[in-house]
Amino acid sequence: MREFIILSYFSSSSSSIATLPNPHAANNHHSTRPYKDNTNKPLSLPPSKSSPPISTLPSRPPPLSAVRWDPNKTHLCYFADLASKLARDGRLQDFATIVESVVLSGVRGSEFTAALRVELVAKGISGFLKEGKVGGVVDVLSKVDELGVPPLKLFDGYAMELLGRQCRRLLKCRQVQELVELMEILQGFHFPIKELLEPYEVIKVCVDKRCPKLAIRYACIFPHAHILFCNIINEFGKRRALESALTAYEASKENLSGSNMYVYRTIIDVCGVCKDYMKSRYIYEDLLKQKVTPNIYVFNSLMNVNAHDLTYTFHVYRNMKNLGIRADMACYNILLKTCCLAGQVDLAQDIYREVQHLESTGVLKLDVFTYSTIVKVFSDAKLWHMALKVKEDMLSAGVTPNTVTWSSLISACANAGLVEKAIQLFEEMLLAGSEPNSQCFNILLHACVEACQYDRAFRLFQSLKSKNYKGLSFKPTTTTYNTMMKACGTDYYHAQALMDEMRTIGLYPNQISWSILADICGSSGNVEGALQILTNMRAGGMKPDVVAYTTAIKVCVESGNLELALSLFAEMKKYQIRPNFVTYNTILRARSRYGSVSEVQQCLAIYRDMRNAGYKSNDRFLEQLIEEWCEGVIQDSNAKQGEFSSHDKTDIGRPGSLLLEKVAEHLQKRTAETLAVDLQGLTKVEARIVLLAVLRMIKENYSSGHSVKEDMLIVVGVHDVDGGSTTQNLEVKDAITKLLRDELGLKVLATVPKTGLDTTIEPENITDSDQESEEMTSRTELTTDLIYSTRRPVALERLKVTRGSLLQWLRKRSAPRR
Repeated sequence: MREFIILSYFSSSSSSIATLPNPHAANNHHSTRPYKDNTNKPLSLPPSKSSPPISTLPSRPPPLSAVRWDPNKTHLCYFADLASKLARDGRLQDFATIVESVVLSGVRGSEFTAALRVELVAKGISGFLKEGKVGGVVDVLSKVDELGVPPLKLFDGYAMELLGRQCRRLLKCRQVQELVELMEILQGFHFPIKELLEPYEVIKVCVDKRCPKLAIRYACIFPHAHILFCNIINEFGKRRALESALTAYEASKENLSGSNMYVYRTIIDVCGVCKDYMKSRYIYEDLLKQKVTPNIYVFNSLMNVNAHDLTYTFHVYRNMKNLGIRADMACYNILLKTCCLAGQVDLAQDIYREVQHLESTGVLKLDVFTYSTIVKVFSDAKLWHMALKVKEDMLSAGVTPNTVTWSSLISACANAGLVEKAIQLFEEMLLAGSEPNSQCFNILLHACVEACQYDRAFRLFQSLKSKNYKGLSFKPTTTTYNTMMKACGTDYYHAQALMDEMRTIGLYPNQISWSILADICGSSGNVEGALQILTNMRAGGMKPDVVAYTTAIKVCVESGNLELALSLFAEMKKYQIRPNFVTYNTILRARSRYGSVSEVQQCLAIYRDMRNAGYKSNDRFLEQLIEEWCEGVIQDSNAKQGEFSSHDKTDIGRPGSLLLEKVAEHLQKRTAETLAVDLQGLTKVEARIVLLAVLRMIKENYSSGHSVKEDMLIVVGVHDVDGGSTTQNLEVKDAITKLLRDELGLKVLATVPKTGLDTTIEPENITDSDQESEEMTSRTELTTDLIYSTRRPVALERLKVTRGSLLQWLRKRSAPRR
């Protein structure tokens, strides 16, 4: 007959079982009531074959609180067996209740754990884990852990495997919040959490989800946290997430004991990857403030990250030596790299001689990286003979050149135009058994193309494809095909065939490929084809870059279609593609002369944009064109040029070109009602050009229907009441007066605003129109006086061309010639 176990509980205030089942009452089923779980469903437990014999159990045990455990542990075994069976049947909460009751009655948790049938408990836990009820298992484990029962003792191998599966499921679902919380709990239970999941995988998901705090929490539960912190910092660095990497770095300082050089080195390397060189320096300075002495590896990372800055790198190197840290070979290699980037050949030679001396004394041993770096220094400086000398030093020292060394040697000869020598070195490389790569081959092709040896370039290219060269195990790259497209010269169809061939072997044309094709179109006079290439790039999902646009602009300029070039330039700005120096220079040199003020304004706008972008323009070229345009005012007048003509150009072209800035400033407003020309700070030649530019603008405006409404006011300079006029002011004033009066036939007045007196230079009577003009300019004079007023007693040296005189000049210029 099935045995029923009757279990009753105290109220919520009681923590022990009130009555115990009678082990001998198996046949008195009419006096028992079935146990109900939380769902109020009766649960019957079949008799266990492994249960203690009924004769060994007490006839009717008292409540747990009153039990006096016998020496042979009869009662303990009974309740341990009962709890084990409850766990086996999936009643983990009931299992926890039994544990709680037994422990509170005075039994130690470890003693009760030893009496449990772990295989049954583990089976029940496995059932929960199979159903994904990780939370239920954790709740029970937390409860028994508080009672002194170690949760790890309740698991067998299969249960542990299922727990690992659930952890991997959370990781796969990217539920890192739940996973990290679970790992923290399991670590508190002393579970082997490193065996459940690979820590690196968890960190990678945390980094992918940009959760630095979760990654930090996870790292802190491991004894090797310093390694995991390095992994976190490094992974964020790979994703260019410097702020998150710095968050992990700061957390490492709080959670790790002592100074960890691995972490310092990693965060400095990440600063380099993220191009934040200043941050790496702040970290270094912070270490010194904390009286932490970096080791050689931290110093090497700092110098490598800042290798682009020769001064700072050698400053760090000197600090390192002052701290008593001996430089290793990697340190010298970084110093050589710094010299290479800075183009400091002499300094690189000094370092090279120093490490050779250290090698002779047995302190250091030069490696292949040292030789390769110094070879590259000489290669970039086109000192091919010195690069070959370093190769001989390598062979004498028993160091075998690697692929990088051979590439630098070949590049040194190629840069010097020594194609034969470059090919000879490539043959030596193959004979030496060194594995060549595509870079070596591309250098050879580029040398042939630069030397216009196109046939040889195509022979080498065909040998690569047919593998006629021994040891050529690499395949052509996009750079290879780009180089060969350049070798096509003006043969557009051959270049297009090479681009199609790229696609057939699984390569894709890049922006350089399209730019080369556009340039070939331009060389053959096919402007429409060059523009169509930009459209094809966008259709293929590739955004044209500054090189592609600049090439198309160059094609338009060379074909004489400047308006199309300017529209492409505007299109670049629309798509937020920043022009480079070549772009600006191509546009600014597109015109050989200016025909209208709008063209000058357009040019000057591009010029100022170029200066604002940080590029230095060829100011002299623009000055010549604008000067020629300005002198057109004189040529239209059929008058002789003054004594300081445009041929006297010795004082034009000063740094920053104040002349061009002044012209741009005065031509900004074409229809300005107030005609005020500021010539302060200009030489007499520059002042002439600026004034002529304004007069030409007035002339074009008049032809377009914009009449002159006021006098023209010309500010020559500041007249110091104490010191009088400067020599330069007098020269400019006299030169401008002669220009206006003698060459253009305009009437000029000199004004003294402080006293209100005017001295007439032109000894002619002032007409009614001039008198009316005097009244109209009173407001302009007052405004100008306020602008230029200072605390010292000064007055402005000014000239005035009356409105009537300007109108008379304009009508004369506009009258049809007979």
